[in-house]
Amino acid sequence: MLLTAILIGTLLAGIGSVWLAAVLSFGVLARYTQHMLSLAAGALLATAFMHLLPEAFESQAGAQDLFMTLLGGLVFFFLLDKAELWHHGHEHHHGHDHAHGHSHGHGHSPAPVAGTWAVLTGDSVHCFGDGVLIASAFVADLRLGVIAALAVLAHEVPHHMGDLMVLRQSSSNRQAALLKVSLAGAVTMLGGLLGYWLVDQLHDYLPYFLVVASSSFAYVALADLIPQLQKQLSARQTVGQIIWLFTGMGLVTLVSGLAHGH
Repeated sequence: MLLTAILIGTLLAGIGSVWLAAVLSFGVLARYTQHMLSLAAGALLATAFMHLLPEAFESQAGAQDLFMTLLGGLVFFFLLDKAELWHHGHEHHHGHDHAHGHSHGHGHSPAPVAGTWAVLTGDSVHCFGDGVLIASAFVADLRLGVIAALAVLAHEVPHHMGDLMVLRQSSSNRQAALLKVSLAGAVTMLGGLLGYWLVDQLHDYLPYFLVVASSSFAYVALADLIPQLQKQLSARQTVGQIIWLFTGMGLVTLVSGLAHGH
C-alpha cells in the first residue's frame, strides 16, 4: 500500500508536472516565445537560488562542501557544454552564419543550443531528489506524502516550462522536447523507489543532489537564456522582458514558499 502510494505520488509529481507545463507552454502561451524565454530564465534562477540552495543550506552539510559542490557543478556543465558544441561544431557554425544572413541555400536543422544536456542532467538530478523527498514524506505519514507530491507538482510546473523552452530552442520538434523532459521527470519515480528502500542512507546526500541541480539551472539561465535576451529592443519590449523575467521568479518563489510551509 505504501509503495503503491509512493509510485502514484512520484508519477503525478514527476510526469504530471511536465505535461501540465507542456499544455501551458505549447498551448496557451505558445505564441509568446520571447516572453517564455524570459519566464524560463526567471523560473530557473528562482528554482536554483530561492528553492534548491536554501533547502540544501538548511541541512547539516557543511557550507564549504556545498559551495565546492556548486562550483564543481558549474565547471562540469561548462565542460559538458563545450563537449556538446564541439561535437556539433559544423552545424553550430553553419547555423551561426545563417543567423547573420549568410545563407548557403541548405535546409539544415538548427544547431543545438548550449545548455540542452545541462538542463536535462540537472533536471534528472533534481527529480531524483524530489522522489526521495516524496518517499520520505510518505514513510513519515500518508497525508504528508500526498501534500509533498502536490507541492512538488506545483513548483515543478514553472520550472518544466523553462526546461521545455530551452529544448525548443535547439529543435522545432515539440514531441522530442516533451519526451526528453518527461524521461527526466520519470526519474522522480526512481528516486521514490530508492527512497522507499534507502531513505535513511540517501537522506544525507540530498543537500548535494540539490546543489548539483541548482548549478545546472543557474548555468543554463546565465550562459544560455540571459544572453539571448541581451539584445537591443524597444523600451516596451524591454519592459515586457523584465516583467516576464520577474513573473518566472515570482511563480517559483510563491509555490516553493507554499510547499516549504506545508
